Amino acid sequence: MSFRYLRLLPLLALVAAYAQAAPKGIQVTPDEPNRRVDITIDGKPFTSYIWPTTLKKPTLYPLIDDDGITLTRGYPLEPRPGERTDHPHHAGLWFNYGNANGFDFWNNSDAIKPENRPKYGTILQTRIISSTSGPNRGELVVESVWITGADQKLIKETTHYIFTHYDHSRVIDQLVTMKALDKVVFNDDKEGVLGLRVARWLESPDEKGGTFTDANGNPTSVAAAPTDSAPNPATGEYLTSEGIKGGAAWSTRGRWCALTGHTGTHLVNIAIIDHPANPGYPTYWHARGYGLFAANPLGRSIFDPKQPPFNFTLEKGQSATFRYRIILDSNGAASPAELNRQADAFAAEYK
Repeated sequence: MSFRYLRLLPLLALVAAYAQAAPKGIQVTPDEPNRRVDITIDGKPFTSYIWPTTLKKPTLYPLIDDDGITLTRGYPLEPRPGERTDHPHHAGLWFNYGNANGFDFWNNSDAIKPENRPKYGTILQTRIISSTSGPNRGELVVESVWITGADQKLIKETTHYIFTHYDHSRVIDQLVTMKALDKVVFNDDKEGVLGLRVARWLESPDEKGGTFTDANGNPTSVAAAPTDSAPNPATGEYLTSEGIKGGAAWSTRGRWCALTGHTGTHLVNIAIIDHPANPGYPTYWHARGYGLFAANPLGRSIFDPKQPPFNFTLEKGQSATFRYRIILDSNGAASPAELNRQADAFAAEYK
């Protein structure tokens, strides 16, 4: 055995030890003192479930694809140069609604003036029920409570996240059960329920901007897409299961909607899949060119004035479950046939 090889032995042993120590599979790691649960795949970041004091609801943030590219906007948690700074309540991937018994849980943030805060609601993380890791699957079950601006506990929410991974795709199944602590009317409103705010380059290049008004009549101005060759230009385009593309997807219904875009040569597809057992199925898509990608099954007349208001209602003690699959695919644009196959599989998996 050569002296040179003997000198390499400690380094080789260190490399082998690190390889053995590196976490494999899908790890779900609670860190309650820092108000977060981190999810990794083979030691690489995927997302975190967080409930910072600066937000009015828990969220998954950031969302990172299999190639390490962040798909979510940084603002308001980690602002990045060139990003939009509108809608400070759009952070990561969240679940809430704009009008439950007249209280707005969707638009609440620290930007709300103190005199207006009684009109808004807050979702407070109360406990982690369970977390499990595994070679191909990680799970997290958490509990939170919806509290109105009148300090009334309105809904107990139990959310079950399932994290999986296959062929350069990362998947989140989000199963949300809401139990009414008092009678709850989800008044017909455009602000809901599963929302995702995407990175700058996944916005639409056709975004014309404008003023958007929330459930309380507060306006938010959104600029048009830049026309110059700024870094990370907007490239996103929506496609629904009904074949509707781009900005026309907003206020239409479908069993899935996908957003495809690229940064440089990196092509990504984000798909949200609805479930046939969800209230209001198939959902309306509250999908905006400025980067809001949301599924709202509880709005109806707000999207189609020819329809009567939905006003989905839970009596005290009643529960309803909402099921969604979010696919982050770094293989590029998924075909409609593949997304239909995914929707069929999702419908069969959870009854």
